[in-house]
Amino acid sequence: MTRNNKNLLFICSRNQWRSPTAENIWWQSNEYSVRSAGTSPKAKRTVSANDIQWADEIFVMETKHKNRLVAKFTRMLDYKPIHILEIPDEYRYMDEELITELRDKVNCCLG
Repeated sequence: MTRNNKNLLFICSRNQWRSPTAENIWWQSNEYSVRSAGTSPKAKRTVSANDIQWADEIFVMETKHKNRLVAKFTRMLDYKPIHILEIPDEYRYMDEELITELRDKVNCCLG
């Protein structure tokens, strides 16, 4: 049974607070499949080529995350929308303010 129809990939540095929070928020939706990863080699889950191929839309928390993706996966990112959310690393996992900011910014991108 296919439960989702659009693949969303959320990226931060260490895949510790921001991107896992985003993954948790949209995991509950029937419209999306979601994953989260980090750009750092020390991330709980480091972004892979498989993640990039899988994603229909990519959401990064900061410009530096987009730059790191482009440096590592240049050609794979052709025709992949990358949305920069401009959410600084000053929140904890599932922080209420972080949830609100993620919902507002991601929903604007999703239409």
